[in-house]
Amino acid sequence: MTIPDGPVDNISFENISFHYPGGHGEAIENLNLNIHRGELIALVGENGAGKSTLVKLLLRFYDVQNGSIKIGGVDVKDMDPETLRSRIGILFQDYATYELSVRENVMMGWPYGEADDEKVMKALKDSRSEWLVKKMTNGLDSKVGRLFEGGHDLSGGEWQRLALARIMYRNADIWILDEPTSSLDPEAEAAIFAELKENLKGRIGIVISHRFSTVRIADRIAVIDEGHIKELGTHHELLAAGNTYARLFELQASGYR
Repeated sequence: MTIPDGPVDNISFENISFHYPGGHGEAIENLNLNIHRGELIALVGENGAGKSTLVKLLLRFYDVQNGSIKIGGVDVKDMDPETLRSRIGILFQDYATYELSVRENVMMGWPYGEADDEKVMKALKDSRSEWLVKKMTNGLDSKVGRLFEGGHDLSGGEWQRLALARIMYRNADIWILDEPTSSLDPEAEAAIFAELKENLKGRIGIVISHRFSTVRIADRIAVIDEGHIKELGTHHELLAAGNTYARLFELQASGYR
């Protein structure tokens, strides 16, 4: 089976449990979560809480032992993994860098068919990185990195924006950012997540970050602890509740005062 054509209406994690092969205890236990079309949801929590495990299960790097994960009403276990992943754009913390041309870097997001410079430029514009082309002498043909003669050395933030442009070019139905910006300053990370939200346009967005100042722009925030969703709501709702999210947000915020 495949996901129905068109925008994905929802992703549902239905009472799922999972433990890693050879691991001790449940990485995820009896977890329920619904994510809706057009929504940007943030997953926060301590290291090892289960945030990235949810992404791995969604991509079918592993299958759940109990419960089900459904995309558009279709159980991911009934989908071909390659077809499933073709509908998802993801940016991991250890994203790849390609010392090729700017055009080739962006097209690696969906390296099929003929080059479409208009689409490449739109992806660069949506990720607010079209200025990279303008500052380089050969435009989209400019090489990035130092592997080739005449290549332009990029900062970490510039490489990251090219990686984000690849997601925009892919035009997937589900966008996931799994802590890809932990090496950037909070202002740059907040701008990147804001760009993601601005360009969702009916897609589903999932972000994972330890920075509470950044994830507050999400439509909803799920606080995950020991494989469970401990809190779920908007930034303001979770602050008002005065529990774990509020405590950790205030703890981080005090560092910037």
